[in-house]
Amino acid sequence: MSAAELAIRARRAAFNRAITEGDAAAIGPILARDCLMVTGTDSAVIVGRLAQIKVWKREFATPARLVYVRMPETITLSPVEPIALEQGRWDSGPGSAAGLYSAKWRKLDSAWVIEAEVFVTLA
Repeated sequence: MSAAELAIRARRAAFNRAITEGDAAAIGPILARDCLMVTGTDSAVIVGRLAQIKVWKREFATPARLVYVRMPETITLSPVEPIALEQGRWDSGPGSAAGLYSAKWRKLDSAWVIEAEVFVTLA
């Protein structure tokens, strides 16, 4: 496994930990300023780091909130640009929604950040 793949997997683990702990502030540094997220069920489009942090804060304030976990299966590094594609499964707990996702990462300065994520609900 390359250093870049290990770094991306570590960033994904940090994102998962932030979701588990309800820590929206910890999510911010993992996102590119102009990141884009397409949600799995209603295909809501959330554009920008600040907008996504706002959505996470609202989600974390919900008493019976779901805890989303992203489980990377493959990470494909570009040989020509400092970008990568992560593909995997996501789950929100027993009896709750689950599916597949793809995430585009870019190395900015010395850190990998998410530029885009697309989720598909399959269960």
